[in-house]
Amino acid sequence: MSRKKHQHGKKHEETLENEEVAKEQEETTAQDEQEENTQESADDRVAELENRVKELEDQRLRDLAEFENIKKRLEKEKQQAIAYAHEQFARDLLAVIDSLDNAQISVDGSGNSDEALEQIKEGINLTLEQFKKVFAKHGIELVDMESGFDPHFHEAVMQVDSDEHDAGEIVQVLQKGYKIKDRVLRPAMVSIAK
Repeated sequence: MSRKKHQHGKKHEETLENEEVAKEQEETTAQDEQEENTQESADDRVAELENRVKELEDQRLRDLAEFENIKKRLEKEKQQAIAYAHEQFARDLLAVIDSLDNAQISVDGSGNSDEALEQIKEGINLTLEQFKKVFAKHGIELVDMESGFDPHFHEAVMQVDSDEHDAGEIVQVLQKGYKIKDRVLRPAMVSIAK
C-alpha cells in the first residue's frame, strides 16, 4: 500500500505540476494576448496620430495658400488705390477746365470790346472760385501770411529795406504757398525786411 500511496502521491505531485504548468501557460498566453492587444492598440494609435498629422499638414498648406491669395489680392488693391488716388481730385478739376474752355471760346467769339474784357474778368474770377472750392474740398489751403515769417511755410528769396516793417517781417508775397492739411505742398516765396 505504501507503494500505491507513493504512486498516488507522485501522481498528485505530477497533477499539481501539470496544473502549475498549465496555469503558467495560460498566464503566458494571456500576457501574450495582452501584449498583442497593447501592440495593436499602439499601432492603431500611431496610425491615428499619423492621419491627424497628415490632416493638419494639409490644413496648414491650404491656410498658407489662402494667405498667399489674400496677400496678392491686397497688394493688387493697394496698387490700384495708388494708381487711382487722385481720381476724385482730377474729377473735381474737370469743372474748372470746362470754365477755362468756355472763357477761351467767349474771348475768341466776342472780339476785343469792353464787354468781352468784362466777360473774361468774370470768367477768371469764376474759375478761381472753382479752384478754391476744389482745393478746400481736398484739404488744400493757402499758407498763412498773417502770422509772420515761418521758415517751415515761407521761403525768403530776398531781403529789402522797409521803413514800415521790422526786420524779418514779410514785406511782399512773390508767390503764394499751399499746404495740404499740415504738409507743405509749396512754400510761399516772400521778400522780408532787413
